[in-house]
This record gives sequence, C-alpha cells and structure tokens, in this order.
Amino acid sequence: MPTPITPDRYDPATAAAMAGLGNGTDGLPAYLGIRTTHVGPATMTAELDVRADLLNPFGTLHGGVLAALVDHVLGAVLYPVIEQGRWAATTEFKVNLLAAVRDGSLEARSTIVSLTRRTAVVQVEVDNDGRPCGLAQGTVLIAEPRAST
Repeated sequence: MPTPITPDRYDPATAAAMAGLGNGTDGLPAYLGIRTTHVGPATMTAELDVRADLLNPFGTLHGGVLAALVDHVLGAVLYPVIEQGRWAATTEFKVNLLAAVRDGSLEARSTIVSLTRRTAVVQVEVDNDGRPCGLAQGTVLIAEPRAST
C-alpha cells in the first residue's frame, strides 16, 4: 500500500458520515452491497460480496463492478480532508484487472497520495479474499461549493 499523505485537515464527523456510505443507503453503492469498513485520515476501506447477479456470462465478476467499487472509494476518501462544502468529482481513473474474480468478497483500500486545493491523486488496491485482483489510480477534481439556487 502506498504511503498516504498527512492531510492538513481531518474532520471525524465527515469521516463518520463517509463510513455510512453504501451501508444501507440508496443508489449504486446499496445495489452493489458496498460496505465501508474504515475511514481514516487519507485512507478508506470498503467491501463488496460477489453475487451471481454481478457476474458476466463467463462466470466472473464484471469489470464494471470492480470499477464502481474503485470509483466509490476513490472519491469518498477525500471528504474528511477537504474543506466543508467542497466536493470531489472523479476526472479519470485506470484499473488494472490482475486476476479473475468468481466468488468471495472484495476489499478495496484507497490512499490519497497527492492533495492540492483543486486536485487529488488516489491509489486503490483491491483484493479478492486476500488475493490481489485490481490496482487503480485516479485523479479527482476538488470543486468549490455549489451556488445555492
């Protein structure tokens, strides 16, 4: 795992809110069954159980499911360390699929490796029951608060 940055700011209340993402909330994280298991300064871990409805016709996990898990932890890891009201938008990420996944569970660990006021670079390692199956890196835009309408 890469060495995480030491952020200037860390909000435990926001970290607690991020820990609840996917744990029974609506949307894609809930559909996929993503469970956030750890949020710390510059790090986040989430899990997903491999289910039959997430497999492709060849009996392996669809790459888009692993990519969705990566994208989830890629952006959510930033919220406890960015200013309140700012938001994170993934601008790009690349995933290396290292091994086929047929069953078990995935664990994705994200680490912020670079952070400026406007951008961040995050690396994500994904294991399938302890076996490396994915490695990703992405860039995230950190945007100003949205204007209220």
